Amino acid sequence: MKVACVLANGFEDSEFRQPYDALQDAGHDVTIVGLQAGQELKGDKGRETATVERSFADAQPNEFDALLIPGGFSPDRLRAHQQAVDFVKAFFAANKPIMAICHGPQIFIPAGTYGGHRMTAWKTIQSDLRLLGANVVDEEVVVDRNLVTSRQPQDIPAFIREGLKLLERTPAAAR
Repeated sequence: MKVACVLANGFEDSEFRQPYDALQDAGHDVTIVGLQAGQELKGDKGRETATVERSFADAQPNEFDALLIPGGFSPDRLRAHQQAVDFVKAFFAANKPIMAICHGPQIFIPAGTYGGHRMTAWKTIQSDLRLLGANVVDEEVVVDRNLVTSRQPQDIPAFIREGLKLLERTPAAAR
């Protein structure tokens, strides 16, 4: 499957690297989509770097089968840009697999996609989503139809496991 990984500076190093590597190891084609193609991005902890391969202006959601949203400061930075919000919103509208960890669901707020799904997130994001009426629980990993969410770096193994299962059971017609 072709997976878009939306990313900006300040991403949580492990929440990017471990799922990104696991998806590639499982044979999926992962493309980093961000604000400016060629931009060098740095993780919040300074352990990881990544290069934006496609900009939101040049990438179309229909080119991808699934979406990965790492946490850290990245989702907050991305949600300030309408092209990024619209990109994420399109995956919900098309019912494509979405994997978001930690602060990742922050971008669901301006996209208006927090309703109708059961989910989890970092503890402060949980309260934001709950106040907006989302069905939020405090669990290691939550799978609800096309959405997989987790709370924090310690949840990465469960997040990867359930994300890969979701991709495996996505019908070939949706790919």
